[in-house]
Amino acid sequence: MSPKVKKGLNVSLTVIFVAALVIFMLTFSIGIPIYCRFLYYIQINTLDLPEKTGWDYDIIKTAYDDILNFCTLPGYPCKTGQLKLSSDGAAHFADCKVLFSLNFWALLVSGVISLALILLNRFKVVTLCRPFGHGAQLLAAVIAVALPIVIILLVLIVGFDAAFNAFHAIFFPGKTNWLFDMNEDQIINVMPQEFFLNCAIIVAATLIAFAAAVITAEVLINRKKSNNNNRVDPVI
Repeated sequence: MSPKVKKGLNVSLTVIFVAALVIFMLTFSIGIPIYCRFLYYIQINTLDLPEKTGWDYDIIKTAYDDILNFCTLPGYPCKTGQLKLSSDGAAHFADCKVLFSLNFWALLVSGVISLALILLNRFKVVTLCRPFGHGAQLLAAVIAVALPIVIILLVLIVGFDAAFNAFHAIFFPGKTNWLFDMNEDQIINVMPQEFFLNCAIIVAATLIAFAAAVITAEVLINRKKSNNNNRVDPVI
């Protein structure tokens, strides 16, 4: 392989690695409020849902578990425990199931790609580039940490309600079945806007923490390498 072709291959693989790692960090963060259900269970009482809805803790928890099971498990029926759910509401959750599945597979594939390239680079099968003199993972972390900051700024500018509507317009184009009737789709009463705002905060905080960990690890590794290079053997 000629040096020019090899360099082009390394650059391409570095771009793939950075993109895969960003996607992995993002989908991992999105997966936290999806798969860590205790984060919702805590909010049942902190958001005073039993008092506001008249349903007890177990009814609310069962309804949430049922709809999350439908969205994340194959073959699980679309239901919300003892709470009413319309055909339009069920259709919306079917759309959510597609997005949840997409997030899961993106998480899995991007994780495999990232790990494979890390190992290939570690054993010198390929050579990932070092943008600006640092590991490619640092660039991925910077991009990842910039995403929630940009989104937070946009939400602050337009307001959460407008951002919430824009989110649904983007991910559920041409559909209005996400506008639930609180009497026909009672699940929405136990999933208020405050809950979705908290989910967004959890995703952003996880992504920032993940990226910060990667950046810290890169800085420590570079510092260790620098110290080793500057170490002078004692003269005997």
